[in-house]
Amino acid sequence: MPNFTTVTDFLLARFSDVWKFRVLHSALFLLTYLATLMGNLLIVTVTTLDQSLHTPMYFFLRILSIVDMGYISITVPKACIIFLFDSRVISIVGCATQIFLILLFAFVELMLLTIMARDRYVAICHPLHYPVIMNPQVCVQMSLASLLSGFVYAGFHTGLTFCLPFCQSNIIHQFFCDMPSLLKLSCSDTFINEIIIFVSSVMLAGGCFSLIILSYIRILSTVLKFPIRGERRKAFSTCVPHILVVTVFLSSGAAVYMKPTSNSPKIQDMIVSVFYTVVPPFLNPMIYSLRNKQIKMAVWRIINTMLYSGKL
Repeated sequence: MPNFTTVTDFLLARFSDVWKFRVLHSALFLLTYLATLMGNLLIVTVTTLDQSLHTPMYFFLRILSIVDMGYISITVPKACIIFLFDSRVISIVGCATQIFLILLFAFVELMLLTIMARDRYVAICHPLHYPVIMNPQVCVQMSLASLLSGFVYAGFHTGLTFCLPFCQSNIIHQFFCDMPSLLKLSCSDTFINEIIIFVSSVMLAGGCFSLIILSYIRILSTVLKFPIRGERRKAFSTCVPHILVVTVFLSSGAAVYMKPTSNSPKIQDMIVSVFYTVVPPFLNPMIYSLRNKQIKMAVWRIINTMLYSGKL
C-alpha cells in the first residue's frame, strides 16, 4: 500500500502576499463586513419595532437579514486575520465546521428567497386570500422547514467530503474552506463526490430558480392587467430587487459548485467565491432598504419616536 502522510490541518490562501495589498484586501473585507452587519441589523430592528411591518413579507425579510449576518460572519472575519497576520492555519474540525455552516446558511438563504417569491405571488395575484394562505403559523413552519432541511443538506455533504483521505497537500487555494477546493487535496478518487455535488446543486438551484421564475411570470401577467399605472409601479418595485438578489446569488453559487474541481485558475476561484459568500449579504440590505418606501418611512417613524421620547 502507498505510504501517505495524513493531513491534520490546512493552510488557507490570500489574494496576494504583498503587504500593502494584504492590508487593502483586509480593509475592504472589514468595511464590507461592518456595512453588511449594520444594514441587516437595521432591517431586523425596523421590521421588529414597527408594527406596520409585521407582515409575512417583512417577516421573511427579517429572517433573511439574520441569515445574511451569520452567512458573512463565517468567512470574512477569518479572512481578515489571514490577510493581516501569518495565521493561515485552520484545523480539520474548524474546516469541517466552516463548510457545514456555509452550506447551511446558503441553503436557508436560497429557500428564503424562493419562499419570498411565493409570498409576493400570493400577495399580488391572490390578495383576498393572502392573510389566510400566508398566516403567521405557515410562515414559521416554512422557516423551520428550511432550517431543518438545511441541517440535513449541510450535514450530508460535509460528512461525505470528510470521509475522503487528505494526503496530497494541506494548502487550500481559497480564503475559506469549501468543498471544491478540498476535493482537489484528496488522494482518492473524488468522481462520486463531484457527481453528487453537481446533481444536488442542479436539483436545488434549478428547482428553486424554476419556482421563482414561475412565480414572477404569474406576477407579471397579473400586474399587466392592473388598470392604474401607480399600482403596477408599486408591484414591480417589490419584485425587481428580489430578482436582482436571486440572480447574483444563484449565478455566483453555480459558478462555484457546478463546474469541474480542476483546471480552473486559483485567483479566479477566489474572486468568484467573493461574489457568492460576501456580495449577496452585502447587497440585500441596500436593495431592500434603499428601494423600499415602507422601510424608509418606518425608519423615520422610529427616529421621530426616539427624538420625541428624549424631549419628554
